Amino acid sequence: MSIPFLSLVGAGPGDPELITLKAIKTLGAADVILYDALASEELLQYAKPGAVLRFVGKRYGCHSLSQQEINHLIIEYAFSHGHVVRLKGGDPFVFGRAGEEIDVARAHGIEVAVIPGISSALAVPASQMIPLTCRGVNESFWVATGTTKSGGISEDVKLAAQSSATVVLLMAMSKLEAIMDIFAARGKSQTPVAIIQEGTTKNEKIVIGTVKDIVFRAEREKMGNPAIIIVGEVVSLHPSLIKEYIKLEPAFSQTKL
Repeated sequence: MSIPFLSLVGAGPGDPELITLKAIKTLGAADVILYDALASEELLQYAKPGAVLRFVGKRYGCHSLSQQEINHLIIEYAFSHGHVVRLKGGDPFVFGRAGEEIDVARAHGIEVAVIPGISSALAVPASQMIPLTCRGVNESFWVATGTTKSGGISEDVKLAAQSSATVVLLMAMSKLEAIMDIFAARGKSQTPVAIIQEGTTKNEKIVIGTVKDIVFRAEREKMGNPAIIIVGEVVSLHPSLIKEYIKLEPAFSQTKL
């Protein structure tokens, strides 16, 4: 009989190549894979023959199953099949509800392992050449959810808006206008903002503006989920906004003989 076991695996930000080698090996050892909407289905090619592959949704605004139902499946499959992989978009511990699934597994005596993933909060800005930190521009960055469990805007967003930090917002498109009002109220109407939809995938889209006009620009381009929002002066370092490029002297010159 197989031993019940749960692995929480980070699938990365969307590009199927941005997954770790350890994650691929874990997928190949799984008896069951429960995968999210934000995890590329191309990753399922690493599953072993005969493994149970089940889509469980979990994209903001489009949940195939409730968290309680997913928890039930984890327990059921662990005892009936053995090794269950919970494949999550990004990193399991960055707004991935991994803690809830770990708690329920341990409550049933199931051992748990976590395989970290590359979070979209880091990788998606990088894919567009937007650094989250840059010497002389900012000294830190915040990663926050746009919508709390109660449906409101996190108080952390209000605190972040008072700082010079880059602010990366996940699951925030439905609250975009209200969030921009918070930044505007802190005197940041002209602060650059970027919205990147389906980052690191072939469907990636980006809209760049300011706190003052990003809502209009996003509506015009029909931006929606999944997307991340980046607020901060580092957005001005996006290649489309850089007007002067640093010209480096050649390291050496080649003389024709």
